[in-house]
Amino acid sequence: MSVDPVCGMTVNPAECAGSHTHKGQEYFFCGTGCLAKFRDSPESYLKPKLAVPKAASYTCPMHPEVIRNQPGACPICGMALEPVTVSLDDENPELKDISRRFWIAAALTVPLLAFMIWPVSKWIECVLATPVVFWAGWPILERAWASIRNRSLNMFTLIGLGVSVAYVSSFFGQSYFEPAAAIMALVLLGQVLELRARGQTQNALKALLGLAPKTARRVEADGSEEDIPLEQVMPGDTLRVRPGEKVPVDGKISSGASAVDESMMTGESMPVEKAVGERVTGGTLNKTGSFLMTAERVGSDTLLAQIVRMVGEAQRSRAPIQRLADQVAGWFVPAVLLVAVVTGCIWAIYSPAHALVNAVAVLIIACPCALGLATPMSIMVGTGRGASEGVLIRNAEVLETFEKIDTLVVDKTGTLTEGKPRLASVVGEPEILRLAGSLEMGSEHPLAGAIVEGARAKDLVLIKPENFQSLPGLGVTGTVDGREIVVGNRALIDHKSIDKSAYLTIIAELREKGETAVFVAINGHLAGLISVSDPIKAAAAEAVRKLRAEKIRIVMLTGDDRTTALAVARKLGIEEVEAEVLPAGKRDVIERLQKQGRVVAMAGDGVNDAPALAQAQVGIAMGTGADVAMESAGITLLHGDLNGILRALDLSRATMRNIRQNLFFAFIYNLLGVPIAAGVLYPVFGLLLNPMIASAAMTFSSVSVIANALRLGKK
Repeated sequence: MSVDPVCGMTVNPAECAGSHTHKGQEYFFCGTGCLAKFRDSPESYLKPKLAVPKAASYTCPMHPEVIRNQPGACPICGMALEPVTVSLDDENPELKDISRRFWIAAALTVPLLAFMIWPVSKWIECVLATPVVFWAGWPILERAWASIRNRSLNMFTLIGLGVSVAYVSSFFGQSYFEPAAAIMALVLLGQVLELRARGQTQNALKALLGLAPKTARRVEADGSEEDIPLEQVMPGDTLRVRPGEKVPVDGKISSGASAVDESMMTGESMPVEKAVGERVTGGTLNKTGSFLMTAERVGSDTLLAQIVRMVGEAQRSRAPIQRLADQVAGWFVPAVLLVAVVTGCIWAIYSPAHALVNAVAVLIIACPCALGLATPMSIMVGTGRGASEGVLIRNAEVLETFEKIDTLVVDKTGTLTEGKPRLASVVGEPEILRLAGSLEMGSEHPLAGAIVEGARAKDLVLIKPENFQSLPGLGVTGTVDGREIVVGNRALIDHKSIDKSAYLTIIAELREKGETAVFVAINGHLAGLISVSDPIKAAAAEAVRKLRAEKIRIVMLTGDDRTTALAVARKLGIEEVEAEVLPAGKRDVIERLQKQGRVVAMAGDGVNDAPALAQAQVGIAMGTGADVAMESAGITLLHGDLNGILRALDLSRATMRNIRQNLFFAFIYNLLGVPIAAGVLYPVFGLLLNPMIASAAMTFSSVSVIANALRLGKK
């Protein structure tokens, strides 16, 4: 079935009204009208339709289950909602509005504070304090009322109640207009600082978004070139990328070569050499040469778009450690209200003049917001930093669990090794590499590709074989230069009854080195051996050493034969090897380790690794591997080497340490602040806490938690 590009109807090519070929692609139409329209202006129907923007979604960093289609306050905690999708537009209407209200409140509050030294009429104070409380502080009072209406008491409940009590009581006795206005001004200042700090937690995502260029240079079929908006690039388009320009979308180089800076995607500072046939990623920077590329993934399908989406989802997820803060927050506000009432009653008996002031101080200094922010702020900054280092975290639970791993199971091919076989050595008659390379041109096997590439690297002239036959699981046969050539494994040589006794010692030596022997026979006799190896990744040995220094048990897991696996393990210093394991058996190995009480992380890159990745407490996928492996994993390493595991481990530990610091700050602040505000130090030290100082302390508690979380972003 096909789709009519004009009207979008599904069309059966066998029963369509007509077809038209454009740029080598045949399109089918439901009717002659659609066919005529397309023939007249094909490009207008092939350009991607710009999606109608959906209503923006907003969520609360403390309560990600809250989703609204417009900005506002969280109905649970009262905090300002944030856009679900991060934008490069730094305009924050909430911050702009609160900032304006704060400056006006500050201008009116300064003379009120002066009147505490040079007293004036209470009614003059009322005139200055009223707009501060009821206009500048209206968003705060509104959230306080919403918390009562929604039966979800929060920080704004305490602030609204404290300010309202101070303001109203001023009409019936001692004037508290000054503290009421000063408290509101300080709360507004705290909101300004908090909104600015929260905006900085998205810096890593904004940096990723800024990688994508606005335009791409498309090369038309006639050779002409034009700059087009990035949204108009389609799969199959040929694009030119010049030195100093960013790669517009994901694709393959079709002509030319260059060195591409992929540091923002992988965390690796050295540019990567790229040649024809190699993949390039949208958002990376072309450093030197000019090249043509074929677009493959565009729009929301690009790796950059997927990274931004994955990091955004991770930032909104909740870590298990947050349950403690949630439980405390559930009874925190009612407990503070009770403490404030008890404080007022006790002071009313012993010193009535201090009763209201101390009760208000208790209400104002308590800050459940700091408890609620302790975990999500660290998660947002930590996952954002990970993305900038090439480490994608699927959710907060993975970040917390990874800190606890004590066993790392590592797949060999594609994780410890390059996963791309290369020619290692040639033993035997002089022409066997040329003959084998010529025959293997007809094969799609990875070992065949290594032999062909190795022959071409030696500038050997390869010719098309005759009578080519592929024998799955064995090898290939055919005729080259009039000679019957057989290239394959030991089973094929045995099947052909070809004597191999002269090469048995060499075969054993190759296996000990971890190389695979490919037999080459000419006209019925064994002419020699070609050995192919899968090179160990350059950083693998050092990474293994560092992981072992972290007291992490490393187990190598592979489907290869045990001799080859042990050869690789020896080079890397890995002592435990599980070899000749079928795909289904990999999951069993993970399960067996877990039954021993181990917290297991599994690193792999292939389709056959997906079940094991899903079974492990933390699955680690190599970004250079299969998509299904990445879908099954909790962590994806874009650069695809073990150093990424070390970065992920450091990030996990740093984030969890930061969360514990934030929770400590929040708990200790409230445990000490509320009793001091209630006046427990007064009998010994004669110390009472002014509500204005309590308000400043409350502001500091939230901002300090966010500021501590922002330290995670510094590498």
